[in-house]
Amino acid sequence: MAYTTINKSADYFSVNLWAGNNTSPRTITTNVDNDLVWVKNRSHAYSHYLLDSVRGVGTYSDGKQLRADSSSAEISSISNGYISGLSSTGFTLTTGTSDFERLNANGMTYGAWTWRANGTGSSASSNTDGSITSNVSANTTAGFSIVSYTGTGSNATVGHGLGAVPKVVLVKNRSSARNWAMYHAAGGNTRSFPLDLNTQPPTNSAYWNNTTPTSSVFTVSTGNDVNESGDNMIAYCFAEKLGYSKFGGYTGNGNADGPFVYTGFAPAFVITRRYDINDNTNWILLDNKNPGYNVINEQIKPNLNEAEDSGNYTFADFYSNGFKLRNTALDKNASGGSYAYLAFGQSLVGTNNIPATAR
Repeated sequence: MAYTTINKSADYFSVNLWAGNNTSPRTITTNVDNDLVWVKNRSHAYSHYLLDSVRGVGTYSDGKQLRADSSSAEISSISNGYISGLSSTGFTLTTGTSDFERLNANGMTYGAWTWRANGTGSSASSNTDGSITSNVSANTTAGFSIVSYTGTGSNATVGHGLGAVPKVVLVKNRSSARNWAMYHAAGGNTRSFPLDLNTQPPTNSAYWNNTTPTSSVFTVSTGNDVNESGDNMIAYCFAEKLGYSKFGGYTGNGNADGPFVYTGFAPAFVITRRYDINDNTNWILLDNKNPGYNVINEQIKPNLNEAEDSGNYTFADFYSNGFKLRNTALDKNASGGSYAYLAFGQSLVGTNNIPATAR
């Protein structure tokens, strides 16, 4: 089998930081075609907002944003700030006349992570690979697709357009207040990882019908989170690509000299989640720009709308070929704990973009 290797991940993914300046509209330059944008106020307690090119950009009367930390349906109106434009080089923020806090306020700091699918100038294509016809924007090189479909309430398959088996499928019901649902290969096809919750990821056939995705489709069962009859659904699908993305698991050792997780590239973005206990363990998100050096002591929790954790913490080290846990907390590295992770790269180890050395 031939594998695609990505040597320049900056063509497909970006990490972006900015300080608010109370201007509107404001364009954040990313130099990546921004099909999926995830924005968070890092310094204050506001929600995570996600927007994509398949659903389209927001307006005052139709915000379009989804919240990672909430089960709520797609926002129908958002007069106090929204993402109003996506382009091949950046995205645009628009805020109300006096409410800049969520996106661009003086004295506040922000972050965004963006992914390229088929490009913001390309329309989603109809896909009939599954029993449900889907609309898909796919980037087979980067292993990422955005999939829109309408639920049936019955066991079904949905085409994802990747031409490779996705190891992660993240689904949100846009029409109703339902939890996020994630298929992750580390947890298997009987489990769902709810992005908005810190409870143990449940095992239930109502999500994926106990069926692993194939190179053409993923399977949904009767659960309302993934397939409520008549509701609009959105899915973000990720297949592994050498030099760019890795989705797997690790076992904690309960030691500050924690396990090393090999990715084969310098991580730019890592999300982890413990899944073997029901003990209010949060999702953890780290990136390579804040603080920008080891040890990484800034973390964001995707399931919460709180500010970034920072200060005298020790979370992890990022290396040229993976990441290493440096914390013994239950949600990061408890002895014997089972963890799933998603990692996106800065560049392939040993390429002309980065030397094969630790930072």
